[in-house]
Amino acid sequence: MSGRRSLVWLGLTPEPERELPSTVAVLRVPGQSAPAAPDLAAAERRRVEKLILHGTQRSWLRYLAEVTDLVTSVADGSSHGDPGAALLAGEVVLDHHRMLIGLPGPGYGRTEGDRRALESAVRTLRTHTEQGGRG
Repeated sequence: MSGRRSLVWLGLTPEPERELPSTVAVLRVPGQSAPAAPDLAAAERRRVEKLILHGTQRSWLRYLAEVTDLVTSVADGSSHGDPGAALLAGEVVLDHHRMLIGLPGPGYGRTEGDRRALESAVRTLRTHTEQGGRG
């Protein structure tokens, strides 16, 4: 096997790179609502950019596991994060993880637990935001 890193994972949807930085910045500060402070969103954007440009699929999946933890902590009530931001982040990561089935390698299997957790969290958050929207 060559020492070159596999870039096939970069061919997936661009939504995580586009949607997650500002959304995750909101979730990293419990109790904050969207939009996040510009400096927090910029820092998150730099982190995602560094992962995309210099990371590996493994480091990218570790980042998405962090996002999964943020989302599930809002869904289960252990964090007082913005449910709308958590729902958006959860849907984006869940869609990403589902697409891994089409790529070679262990990514899809590696994210099985996160997919299950996100499916449950997204259901909970959808219910929460729908009930909140009825006011």
